Amino acid sequence: MTEIQFLIGGRPISTEISDLVVTGWTGRDRESLEHHIAELEAIGVARPRTIPCFYRCGVNLLTTSQQIDVTGSNSSGEAEFVLVSLSQGLLVGVGSDHTDRKVEAYGVTVSKQMCPKPVSRELWAFDDIKDHWDSLVLRSYITRDGDRMLYQEGAVTRMLGPEDLISRLTEGSTTLPVGTAMYCGTMPLQQAMGPADLFEMELEDPVRDCKLKHSYTARTLPYSD
Repeated sequence: MTEIQFLIGGRPISTEISDLVVTGWTGRDRESLEHHIAELEAIGVARPRTIPCFYRCGVNLLTTSQQIDVTGSNSSGEAEFVLVSLSQGLLVGVGSDHTDRKVEAYGVTVSKQMCPKPVSRELWAFDDIKDHWDSLVLRSYITRDGDRMLYQEGAVTRMLGPEDLISRLTEGSTTLPVGTAMYCGTMPLQQAMGPADLFEMELEDPVRDCKLKHSYTARTLPYSD
């Protein structure tokens, strides 16, 4: 388990996370899904055997820090909505499945374990947004050499819905086990895949006129061999 502090309804909550799941290939639209698969195939990542895939990661990787450490310069982030099940109920955050792309080319499961997984400190109650879930918008920005660029943007309807993903993970249950954090897939890129000086992500709720936001930098550690 790892202890982490979130902000729920403006109140800080310290809790323990016992399981971290990173979900891949969650696109509802087959054409968009194939586009993302092609992006990864271009850098040597093999096509998935099953869709979606659920990768189990060490819970120590989950972090609300605004700086992470990575080895080498081959990693990059991708924005995702994150489901977090606590005693307070099912909550939603925004996170980044930061992944080592060089390692991903020969082992996706291993690559998921290589980098920290940033997540927003603030979480929303799923019940507060459930009735207008399909209106939410997920986006990310990257800064490279001083230029800030839109990296990803699209409605969450591009990915399978929360209850559908939970059911597939649990093989039929509609309840995500308490203490579980699950990253729920991403969308195609609008810029070349690669590292950035700053990665920003947000989940926008236009109905309530609010956003979940988080940003982070990746400090590159040198190889020693």
